[in-house]
Amino acid sequence: MKMKMLIAIVNSDDANSVGQNLIRNGFQITKLPTQGGFLKAGNTTFLCGVAEEKVQEAIDLIREHSQSRKQIIPTSSEMGINFFPAMPVEVMVGGATIFVMDVDRFEKV
Repeated sequence: MKMKMLIAIVNSDDANSVGQNLIRNGFQITKLPTQGGFLKAGNTTFLCGVAEEKVQEAIDLIREHSQSRKQIIPTSSEMGINFFPAMPVEVMVGGATIFVMDVDRFEKV
């Protein structure tokens, strides 16, 4: 059986729903707390070994339970020694980043 490794980086707000639904649908997962670089926001990274024919099902579940949304974040700018007040900026957060990789060998011992 050909296997794939899914690595899914999911916003922490969506992590419980994603994890529960993957498990409910028969996927075995490993869940790791991680942190994003851009907003320093909490993420959860899921590792999931998946049979090749189940990859799309897993991706569809992750997509369904990790929606992108807009969030307002404060920013500040500095010019010389003067600071200007924070101007809120709207950014997209949530969703998922998914990597699918070939697995050369799989053993469960």
